[in-house]
Amino acid sequence: EIPSEIGNLINLETLDLADNQLTGEIPSWIGNLTNLHHLFLGGNQLVDEIPSEIGNLINLETLDLAGNQFTGEIPPEIGMLTNLVYLNLSHNELTGSIPQEIGNLVNLEQLNLESPWDGGGGNFLSGEIPSEIGNLVNLTHLQLTGSHTGDGNNISGAIPPEIGNLANLI
Repeated sequence: EIPSEIGNLINLETLDLADNQLTGEIPSWIGNLTNLHHLFLGGNQLVDEIPSEIGNLINLETLDLAGNQFTGEIPPEIGMLTNLVYLNLSHNELTGSIPQEIGNLVNLEQLNLESPWDGGGGNFLSGEIPSEIGNLVNLTHLQLTGSHTGDGNNISGAIPPEIGNLANLI
């Protein structure tokens, strides 16, 4: 598990625990690390929901939680991370719709919410793409891929016309 002592490192700017075999959940004390700029927890075996306290990390530029076993919905508090440049929540088991608060991340350049193409475990996002995604004018990469096996994202509805605001997409 993520050691609780890390919660005392209030001046920490980068926490990289990626690609280990960490288990358990992201502790709520993560919200105390308000000086974090980069948080890498991808490639572990972390479970449960992404805690709403993640919204306290207003200085974050990088948030990588990919390749875990997070469940539940993407917390709307993620929209408070207005300094984010990179957000990767891919290859988890997230459900529900993409929160409209994602449109608050105006500095975001890369957004990855995909499921693996082969259906080998991934997000199960549904609903429509929120029109607020058109606010992400700095976005260069957008990945919402589902699975050809039907075991992944099942985003429906029309592509919002606001996606035309994303002139920097590669």
